[in-house]
Amino acid sequence: MRRQWLFLIHSIPPKPLYLRAKVRQRLERIGAVALKNSVYVLPERDDALEDLQWLAGEIGEGGGQAFITRGNVLAGVTDEELIAAFRSARAADYDTLREEIHGSDRRAETPAVVLAKLRRRLADVAAIDFFDSPKRKECEQMLTRLERKQPRPRATKPGRRTPPSGGTWVTRRGIKIDRIASSWLVRRFIDPAARLRFVDPDTWKRKEGEIAFDMAGGDYTHEGNHCTFETIAVTFALRDAALKKIAQIVHDIDLKDDRYGRAETAGVRQLIEGILAAHASDEQRLERGFALFDDLYSSFGGKQ
Repeated sequence: MRRQWLFLIHSIPPKPLYLRAKVRQRLERIGAVALKNSVYVLPERDDALEDLQWLAGEIGEGGGQAFITRGNVLAGVTDEELIAAFRSARAADYDTLREEIHGSDRRAETPAVVLAKLRRRLADVAAIDFFDSPKRKECEQMLTRLERKQPRPRATKPGRRTPPSGGTWVTRRGIKIDRIASSWLVRRFIDPAARLRFVDPDTWKRKEGEIAFDMAGGDYTHEGNHCTFETIAVTFALRDAALKKIAQIVHDIDLKDDRYGRAETAGVRQLIEGILAAHASDEQRLERGFALFDDLYSSFGGKQ
């Protein structure tokens, strides 16, 4: 049985000049492979279709034309050759990342902001690794070893950080396990009146008073071998036993190193994946995630 694919066929006008470069960069970011000039392909997936629809809209707004079609290839190229092209593209991405990790490994100590950037880059490549490149695991292992080599962050003494009130907490859009859990932690235990904002990290400009988390250069992000949830819990001296168990689960899902190996981790991971698959907007993911972590906290004996 032939595999189903999504195809984007576009025509871009000579002006504005930036549009062609913007489209090319966006196609690279979503993991599309060129079938021929102005024809790109992605495996059939709901998120891939959404990415192409957004891109087609931008091309249309720029004065171009874009068509999206679904089907299989009958001649000219085989499914196996297309899959090989995707794997080759991702292998090149992983090779570049491997060199970056190797370069950081030469340092005596790698700054937390660099580790966060590498972890984010790995997540970005893995998200478009549609056919499971064997080089993914190698990069994951290299980055985990690098993180484990870093000095453990010093625990913050109780009372050292005064919890904000009604602050604006900013993080990357497209929230997943660590950002969902960290948002829940902030709202439930640190700043109940917190406003949460989700931004594109490439265009975000910090406004006065904003608190950035789980993003490169953020106030609270990965520190050493700690995920952002752990960093926030340590910083604000949250010594709740139920929160410690949740922190261990979030750590293992986010960092993928099975450091704690709690029995509940696989189930929470599956529920989070369900939330991500069923809900595209960050607000919906947050609502469902808050309910999940409220119930998980109660199951560990926590008091709301």
